[in-house]
Amino acid sequence: MPHLEGKNILITGAGRGIGKAVALACVAEGARVVVCDYGVEMDGSDSTKQVGDELVEEIVASGGEAVAVHGDISDMSVAEKAVNAAVENWGSIDGVVCFAGILRERMIFNMTEEEFDDVVRVHLKGHFTVYRYATAIMRKQETGGSLIGIASGVHNGGSTSQANYAAAKAGIVALTKSTALALSRYGVRANAIAPIAKTRMSANVPSSIPDIGEAEDVAPMIVFLLSDAAKDVTAQVYTATGPKIAVWNQAVELREIRNEKGNWTVDEIIASFDDLGVEPHPMMAEVEQRRKDAESGKRPNE
Repeated sequence: MPHLEGKNILITGAGRGIGKAVALACVAEGARVVVCDYGVEMDGSDSTKQVGDELVEEIVASGGEAVAVHGDISDMSVAEKAVNAAVENWGSIDGVVCFAGILRERMIFNMTEEEFDDVVRVHLKGHFTVYRYATAIMRKQETGGSLIGIASGVHNGGSTSQANYAAAKAGIVALTKSTALALSRYGVRANAIAPIAKTRMSANVPSSIPDIGEAEDVAPMIVFLLSDAAKDVTAQVYTATGPKIAVWNQAVELREIRNEKGNWTVDEIIASFDDLGVEPHPMMAEVEQRRKDAESGKRPNE
């Protein structure tokens, strides 16, 4: 039996890349799909309905069921319309996957207010809007539902030229975990995926990417999280690539120092700081290597 038989799934950013691969995989596993895509370029410009409509046509031609919703997913009314499209057409909303996003790459000291706001708005608010309307329905359904946020490895480590994107992705992880905590009593689960695949966005990453696969390679893990087989999985962050699936740690304090006399003074902190220490940043060595490569004119993948 297909893993998503009878389920109704909303996928934002479904017209291209991993979103499209996931939409097709969901249909192949028996789901009906709401394709929500604004059809924009990576910087958010030049929207078109064609991208979403063409995918719906492809799905219907293959014998599947799908409808398209167009618009900016950071707009509350667009998210409400997209969620309601599943309910009005097929009776329920069983899962959502939030791929919609844009890039505005810039070093932090050159980034404009608009470049920061637009990326956070589309990525982070675009998750909130969908979660908001989907959970209002899912919590009243006997079957609950599954929410999947799209994170990135930069949610934990940051990014040299995408501080806006990294901030949004960190927010998505916190939003998703908060939603998982709030909705667990209703049988609604929420998890995040940090996918790695060859897409328009990954082509611009200024370093080599290990374990990178095709967009289709990410889909099985997402189908699993949408399925009843993952009914007890929530508040998790997973990496999904071609050959690798990994789970991220839950952030906790690592060590502490205490002043038995009361509050700390600066001098006391200086005297004891070695006992507290720092945690090495896993990307710092790579950033330094990029700097050396740039100075020598070497490209990352050469």
